[in-house]
Amino acid sequence: MAQTYFNEMYHNGRAREPYQQLENWTQAMPAEFRSLKQAEAEALFRRIGITFAVYGEGGDPDRLIPFDMFPRVFSNAEWTRLERGIKQRARALNAFLVDVYGRGEIVRTGRIPGRLVYQNEAYEKAVVGFVPPRGVYSHIVGIDLVRTGPDDFFVLEDNCRTPSGVSYMLENREIMMRMFPTLFRENRIQPVDSYPTILRRTLASVAPAKCTGEPTVVVLTPGHFNSAYYEHSFLSDMMGVELVEGQDLFVEGEFVYMRTTEGPKKVDVIYRRIDDAFIDPLCFRPDSMLGIPGLMDVYRSGGVSICSAPGAGVADDKAIYTYVPEMIRFYLGEEPILHNVQTWQCGKADDLKYVLENLGELVVKEVHGSGGYGMLVGPKSTKAQIEAFAERIKANPGNYIAQPTLALSTVPTFVNEGVAPRHVDLRPYCLVGERIELVPGGLTRVALTDGSLVVNSSQGGGVKDTWVLAG
Repeated sequence: MAQTYFNEMYHNGRAREPYQQLENWTQAMPAEFRSLKQAEAEALFRRIGITFAVYGEGGDPDRLIPFDMFPRVFSNAEWTRLERGIKQRARALNAFLVDVYGRGEIVRTGRIPGRLVYQNEAYEKAVVGFVPPRGVYSHIVGIDLVRTGPDDFFVLEDNCRTPSGVSYMLENREIMMRMFPTLFRENRIQPVDSYPTILRRTLASVAPAKCTGEPTVVVLTPGHFNSAYYEHSFLSDMMGVELVEGQDLFVEGEFVYMRTTEGPKKVDVIYRRIDDAFIDPLCFRPDSMLGIPGLMDVYRSGGVSICSAPGAGVADDKAIYTYVPEMIRFYLGEEPILHNVQTWQCGKADDLKYVLENLGELVVKEVHGSGGYGMLVGPKSTKAQIEAFAERIKANPGNYIAQPTLALSTVPTFVNEGVAPRHVDLRPYCLVGERIELVPGGLTRVALTDGSLVVNSSQGGGVKDTWVLAG
């Protein structure tokens, strides 16, 4: 029997309320006009330089991310519930990080196995006992959400280190407003353009103890060869702060300084877009050419803030993910507003047995994997692929988790034949500092291939503008 999917626009043959204005818009759009506008969008993306990089496939690694003009729409009531759930999750994840780098109460009480925390490769012993300013480890939390019904939203994974894609959220909106100004006049769509302002305010609010006066904030990038360099440059520009590489910063005494044409300038907050391992060659990888020698000593002594904090990655590990509902109950004394997807941990004997017996029906992911790599989508795989993946799981069971193949919701999407439903997910960006804030919207990723459930841009997915209607 064919699986049915929730169509976010149409229910029982009629357009749902959030999409009613769009029904007339798309029906009145001639195919030639649509093609013209699609070409215009691609030209804008190319002119602005909105690309991402895919390495190891030969040719030019810089790709233009596919943009679909049909927006995804949420009612104000839908968004209000999502916002409450996302903020709740961000609070619990940060409470967990403060705890496991401190007394470890959640482990002591047996709520989470200690081996998943303390033997995790993302757990950084260098920050044990240190509490960052305002008790915030993860300042930008990207929560990946999927929808399966009118009221059914699930968290697919948490991103607590350096979640990417927010530049696409902002540029998608900018391009849609430029191409279809009438559409925005006719719909009461909440703006997202305050994100850089809120991000800068969030970063400034976690300035270190030794900061005096207005904090100096910088964005630390690995450089222009990084796949997300466009975003690093975009955000630094939008916030009005310097974009720096490791070689632009140095440690002297108790502080970090930036080299400028007018001499050294003290830096208070580093929004880093490089991995923990490369931050400081004196503390982590000694061969790192991207970091700043001595940075961690300054960080631990309260001379600089690093956002997100080193060690934050232990909270977004896919094995830890299964315990986030328990974190919410343990730290907040609340029931989760947003639910996890049912998850089997292959490191558990019973779970492993079930997964191996049902591989053809499950999605299996590497615990530390990302970007759609290192995963198996059972229903879309051949028998040979399933058998090969089973051997990988058996060789290292603890490295894998499995989840059911969800009936991801669909949103109308412009394709060559006209308009057709395609599967989507959503990544809102929750900013955590003095306050917890998020703009009304996020990055909607769409699987452009018919029937595909993989939305990652590196795997052929595209992006859409995400609308939240005013109440």
